[in-house]
Amino acid sequence: MKQKGARHLRFISMRYLIPAVVIASTLAGIYLLWMRHRSSPLDNFSKCLASRQVKMYGLYWCPHCDEQKALFGSAFQYVPYIECGIKGSRGEAELCVEQNVNHFPTWQLPGERYEGVLPLETLSQKSGCQLPESTPPK
Repeated sequence: MKQKGARHLRFISMRYLIPAVVIASTLAGIYLLWMRHRSSPLDNFSKCLASRQVKMYGLYWCPHCDEQKALFGSAFQYVPYIECGIKGSRGEAELCVEQNVNHFPTWQLPGERYEGVLPLETLSQKSGCQLPESTPPK
């Protein structure tokens, strides 16, 4: 008799557990999408960089590139980014080799090139794009 009750209890638990997991996963996905697409104070700055033909060359495995991207936060989605890494190897994409990009990150502005992590203030000065009044901390 005990065995039948335990089996029934497991069935009831699974009956509620699966929908609960589906609902929790759906809510988590919605939250992540919302977080990704909410506006950032740096959105207009990043869009200005794009309009001025400013590009960042980087590698997916480069910690300095990650550091640079973090300065922009979610606004980095608007920065023209060229991925130089070839997934699954330490090789470089042909475009980056052709452009003679040797250090990462590399910023290409019209007529100028800068290597390494650049503060947002420096990018603002070099590009002519205005930073918002209050920028996120460095």
